[in-house]
Amino acid sequence: MPPKHYRPPGKKKEGNAAKYITRTKAIKYLQVSLTTFRKLCILKDVTPRLPKKKFEGNHKTYYRMKDITFLAHERLLEKLRQIRSHEKKVNKAKARKNKELAERLLNRMPTYKLDRLILERYPTFVDALRDLDDCLTMVHLFAALPAVEGERIQVKRIHNCRRLSHEWQAYISRTHSLRKTFISVKGIYYQAEVQGQKITWLTPHALQQVLTDDVDFNIMLTFLEFYETLLQFVNFKLYHSINVKYPPILDPRLEALAAELYALFRYVATGSARKPAESQFIASIEEKKDLNEKMDTAESQSDLRLAQLQHQLPSNEPGALMQLLEDSNNDDDELDQDTMECKTLFKNLKFFLSREVPREALLFIIPAFGGVVSWEGEGAPFEETDEDIAYQIVDRPTQGHKFLSRHYVQPQWVFDCVNARIILPADAYMFGMVPPPHLSPFVDDEAEGYVPEYAETIKQLQAAAKKNVMPLPELDDQGLTDPQNLLAEGLMDRTQANEAAEERRKLQLLEKQYHDELKMEMSGITYSATLSNKKPDNTGSDEMQHKDEVMVPVSTEKDDEDDRAKLYMSRKKRGLYEAIEISNQRKKDKVALLKERKRKAAASKSG
Repeated sequence: MPPKHYRPPGKKKEGNAAKYITRTKAIKYLQVSLTTFRKLCILKDVTPRLPKKKFEGNHKTYYRMKDITFLAHERLLEKLRQIRSHEKKVNKAKARKNKELAERLLNRMPTYKLDRLILERYPTFVDALRDLDDCLTMVHLFAALPAVEGERIQVKRIHNCRRLSHEWQAYISRTHSLRKTFISVKGIYYQAEVQGQKITWLTPHALQQVLTDDVDFNIMLTFLEFYETLLQFVNFKLYHSINVKYPPILDPRLEALAAELYALFRYVATGSARKPAESQFIASIEEKKDLNEKMDTAESQSDLRLAQLQHQLPSNEPGALMQLLEDSNNDDDELDQDTMECKTLFKNLKFFLSREVPREALLFIIPAFGGVVSWEGEGAPFEETDEDIAYQIVDRPTQGHKFLSRHYVQPQWVFDCVNARIILPADAYMFGMVPPPHLSPFVDDEAEGYVPEYAETIKQLQAAAKKNVMPLPELDDQGLTDPQNLLAEGLMDRTQANEAAEERRKLQLLEKQYHDELKMEMSGITYSATLSNKKPDNTGSDEMQHKDEVMVPVSTEKDDEDDRAKLYMSRKKRGLYEAIEISNQRKKDKVALLKERKRKAAASKSG
């Protein structure tokens, strides 16, 4: 007689075998191919899982049975099966050399939309913004690829990515949401703050890209298909938040000159500056458009389209200035302090870009911080001979014709000014010179333990710009640190001056004692002889001696406490603690290496 809880083998699974399933069994369960299964998992955000016990071996890929059951009831699965069966019909018609039937079947290919999946994966708009980093990086990557017929990527996909990336950049620039930039070997990093969410993405350099065979573009195109839909929804929501119609209507002349980003700037600046009455006028036009569509009168539709273009687009005369930063209906009081700093960094400054500098990156950054920019070529808002130009961005060793009324700087100057939030001196960034080191704003120097020399210089310039420490021409460096002089200049009150004077007096006493001890050590006087010669009423020296006696065994006591604490730790916590110690030691070694390199560089420069 079998036991009470006996279950015959193979009847029912329990434990990890019931909760997880391998990829091969999941494909058989769903009755799809491996390509379709990968596409379905990417679109539905189903990822492999790692069970506690791999019941079929370590070389298998496991999924949750709950996720696979969820995919089995997905409506998109049936649509993908229809597409696969339709492709078989097309291939069969091509094999029979029936071109007419093949073309007819290709024109009737089943399609699907991802709108419902976007709503399922991102119930709120903030959720979509949090997951936008990879989306923007992927879209900007494909926007930089060559749009050539016959390649593995369709040309219309590349054009769509370029349009979506320009729409995103136009919104970020118009709302002054850009916060950080950094030029690296991989590309240019950007960080923007949209509705309280920090979004970081990477754009490749403006170089000729080559499609290699090492990359599986089918998987990347599946991700891109989802990201295009997501970014289009995000752009739609953001444009309507600033009272701009989406999708934008661009100036055909600027679009033909490959100045789509500049055309978007003009459109967004015009749309966000509409008055409420004008918005009602546009709404009434749209209502008329719906009525005309019902009446099917093509002539009235064309007239309405022309009216929209005339109302939304500014004038396009060749010498017109770029209307990037027209004041919107929102007051400046509603903006936070960070946005106001970004909006006024390059305010009332005009820039001109030479043809050798990265135009799209600078055309995105400079207007985002309040500047007005032009470039060399057709469609530019103003010419190079404009006398109001304050800075000209060049990247060549020599400059032929120079204007004395402007500064000639390298592109790095713009990025460093943006990260420092101040206008840096342009002398170190002149053309033909080696610029200062380009510091990353994403690294916390104080947490890393090493502050570069140029970072300290930037901090001093920031303090001077904020007037935290005002340089006094009649005082030297010693006078700047004197509390009485600062009190006389009105930079601090009397209480702060007294506290600063007390701290300064203590530091001077400690410095004097240190120098006296050094002199006694150089003269050969021992520490015991010094103690015997001391007076009994020297309480300060007794306190210092007591502190020295107490401070001697501190390190050994701390090590003993750490060793005792390790004994009571579990193996997992002990391993984590040792990993933290190894990480801290690596950080210290890295700081020591940087200091050694700095010392060698200074020695070689002086020698």
